[in-house]
Amino acid sequence: MKPDTRSDEVWILGATGRIGRAVAARLVAAGVDPVLVGRDRERLREAAAALGRDGGPRIVQADTAERIGDRIGEERPGVVVNTIGDYAATAASIARACMPGGHYLDLAADLAAVPRLLGLHQDATVAGSTLVTGAGFGVLATEAVVVKLCEDRPAPREVRVDALASVAMEAGVVGAAFATTSVDVLTTGGRRYREGRLVRTRLGAGPVTLTLPDGQTVKSAGVPSGELLAAQRASGAPSVTVTSALAPTSPAVRGALPVLGALLSIPALRRLAVARMAGMRMKAAPMPRRHSWGHAVVTWPDGTSREGWLRAGDGMDYTADVAVEIAVRLARGEGRPGAYTPAAAFGPDLATAAGGDFILD
Repeated sequence: MKPDTRSDEVWILGATGRIGRAVAARLVAAGVDPVLVGRDRERLREAAAALGRDGGPRIVQADTAERIGDRIGEERPGVVVNTIGDYAATAASIARACMPGGHYLDLAADLAAVPRLLGLHQDATVAGSTLVTGAGFGVLATEAVVVKLCEDRPAPREVRVDALASVAMEAGVVGAAFATTSVDVLTTGGRRYREGRLVRTRLGAGPVTLTLPDGQTVKSAGVPSGELLAAQRASGAPSVTVTSALAPTSPAVRGALPVLGALLSIPALRRLAVARMAGMRMKAAPMPRRHSWGHAVVTWPDGTSREGWLRAGDGMDYTADVAVEIAVRLARGEGRPGAYTPAAAFGPDLATAAGGDFILD
């Protein structure tokens, strides 16, 4: 199948959210006029005006993933940046709407959405489209370190990665994207790779306190995340674990998680929890630590091991930088057809191009 004719437009889905607005501003600074896509026309107009361009960028109002897919099929943008969240339910259909010939990226970081998008690899290859999932801090910051540590070496025996984001909080509501992801983590429970198989573990398992290269410390615990899948694919290790600084480490909270997860698995309670959390208001707060860090420890069958870090700034800002770097590369035609995680698509140095720095032993 030959790719169909596509415009050179870069569409941002969820353009009025924090990440969507940040991606739009960075694209404008890079000389790209984005198309802003969202549900609320007035908020889209405000976001467009904030970019400070004469006439402002074009806006597209679409209130559901199905309608977004229809508009993509009708107008055939060259690149679609998906920041709307609930990726497990919506990403695959939107990515399919980009094919043939159009390219797609999202910020998914959960073990439901990431494998579903990667499952479109063959379809994307035939269609001449590049699909990238996990285009944000956590997946790239850990995956890139694993790739660097494993370069020119055989498959390791074991890998542990730690996604240690530090994020300044904006005043405002939590929003549906973050609320949906948080509830999905609770209902999924813990996961790890053992003897090459993805197995269940307790959510919040293996809590650790890590000393960072800058001397600060951070607590982290196990979560079911896209970082796990990306690290396993990058290394080929049969045993892989992942922790996150966003996971609860308090013994009391960790003890309550299985019960809470079971309750939120009930569809009506899940919908209620997402709606309530999405509407909660947050106060502005500074970054809790000076940097965000991706961390990996890789161990080979002979007992040798290597450790590495990726240092970045605010985790949300870095996510926007990653998304823009990928979008610009896709717009220039630099992607390979297929479905990938970020470092698999563009190599580990994508992480430094987006503003990170490696510290490797």
